[in-house]
Amino acid sequence: MPAFRRSLIAFSIATALAACTQTGEPESREGAAPELSRQSPASGQPGRHQPATARPMEADAMMKLEEREAANTARLARQDLAFAAPAPHAWTGPASDRESYANFEDNGVVLVSRQPVSTFSIDVDTGAYSNVRRFLNGGRLPPRDAVRTEELVNYFSYDYALDDAGDAPFSINTELGRSPWNAGRHLLQVGVRALEPGGPDLPASNLVFLVDVSGSMNSPDKLDLLRTSLKLLAGQLDSEDRIAIVVYAGASGVVLEPTAGDDSGAIALALDRLQAGGSTNGAAGIELAYHLARQSFIEGGINRILLATDGDFNVGMTDFDALKDLVAAERESGIGLTTLGFGTGNYNDQLMEQLADAGNGNHAYIDTLNEARKVLVDEMSATLQTVAWDVKIQLEFNPALVSEYRLVGYENRVLDNADFNNDRVDAGEIGAGHTVTALYELILVDSGNPAVDPLRYGDGKAASGAGDFSGELAFLKLRYKAPGEDRSTLVNRPVLRDEVIDDLADNTDDFRFAVSVAGFSQLLRDNARVGDLDYEQVLALATPARGADPFGYRAEFLNLVRTAQVLEGH
Repeated sequence: MPAFRRSLIAFSIATALAACTQTGEPESREGAAPELSRQSPASGQPGRHQPATARPMEADAMMKLEEREAANTARLARQDLAFAAPAPHAWTGPASDRESYANFEDNGVVLVSRQPVSTFSIDVDTGAYSNVRRFLNGGRLPPRDAVRTEELVNYFSYDYALDDAGDAPFSINTELGRSPWNAGRHLLQVGVRALEPGGPDLPASNLVFLVDVSGSMNSPDKLDLLRTSLKLLAGQLDSEDRIAIVVYAGASGVVLEPTAGDDSGAIALALDRLQAGGSTNGAAGIELAYHLARQSFIEGGINRILLATDGDFNVGMTDFDALKDLVAAERESGIGLTTLGFGTGNYNDQLMEQLADAGNGNHAYIDTLNEARKVLVDEMSATLQTVAWDVKIQLEFNPALVSEYRLVGYENRVLDNADFNNDRVDAGEIGAGHTVTALYELILVDSGNPAVDPLRYGDGKAASGAGDFSGELAFLKLRYKAPGEDRSTLVNRPVLRDEVIDDLADNTDDFRFAVSVAGFSQLLRDNARVGDLDYEQVLALATPARGADPFGYRAEFLNLVRTAQVLEGH
């Protein structure tokens, strides 16, 4: 600092000190400039003044002055921050890649002579498809275990006939065609289409939004997208509906007590105030959400919790099976649980899927606002209103006509055959307007292309072809419970050999498109059972089978196939 300026400041200090009494400090004046005479520059003791002309004290005076100026600047800065609007959370990019997926192996080929019966639970989840899309759009092939074929196929709606539903809340359709990936083999498509009992008008809804606000949710693709997504759903409700919001992090709490669905201002304000921070005690939040849902239970209405999270539970009850048991115990109350997955880096896909299964609900992964609109607006009835519980499918294949079969997908939905008639065994639910599709690859007795060599010492049944069932490839049975019922209802129908369509080009668009999605999924899983199938063949099969595509989902699928083709270098 120049000597002239130091002398000038020292003179100013001396002048201020001379104007003070020897024993007191000047009264503070609110809003006045910082006082420089509250502390003696020389001794640091109040009221002890030294001559201003003492040159040795000039350096000490300058140091004290600079300290006071710095302190005052910091004080003013804190005042400005106290009245400023809250700063947005900074996003530092995706967390380390510690996403969790359940490991499973693809279904194998089964000899009908040894095991003629196949049983599985339906699955209406779609989370795997949008999660796979997230990976591909991000320039990465998805992990093998992130690809669940049935969820990719069931992401799309299919125009199955409804005219043969009878008393059941859904229709059952079958179609047979040739396999595009194995010459001489066939594919059986089983399609279920649920009715919409009230049309577009849903019963009154009692919804609890259970929102993860832990620190791991602090990114644009998590809490920010979550807020907007739930606002879309809230915008579809009216005065007869009720919405409550529960949040959880290290602890849980009620942000919005049950509120009329048309009180958009209160709902939006509660969602806008959510901030992320802390650890994740998901179990505490689940328990509180069920408690709140029971308080506002609507008889004959929709009672459902929507859990929105990345699934990264890290405090409280964190054991996977214990969390499933907690949710399973609550489902008997008639309150369903739907899981909405968000985010990347630490996404717990396994937990999200299994919690929804245990809670009589479905699982979706929200990677974009458009996906939120699909799940929570366009398919709101299917997401919220269940028309059939514990839906199980069982096929018995005729060994006279079918030598082998393979269920394509549904690996974690396979049931023991005895579970089909056991009403205590939990299975999947189907929502209003939902379509569910399953595919079997069949090897017929006369195909000449078996995957497994025939038994040398067979029992002879495979060649008999006798009896009244000689024209039946299989017998299809389905069990379901009406909502709130304990006993299941059985529906069944035969699958006839005459239904086989010899030219794949003559099959319906829905059949060919579903088969192309299943083929794409098996390529992503590197499944050796699809022979020489490649992405070009998938595109060739799917492109002319797009059919009616009002929202562009099938066109988007074609682009994802092309992206995967580039990423694999094919």
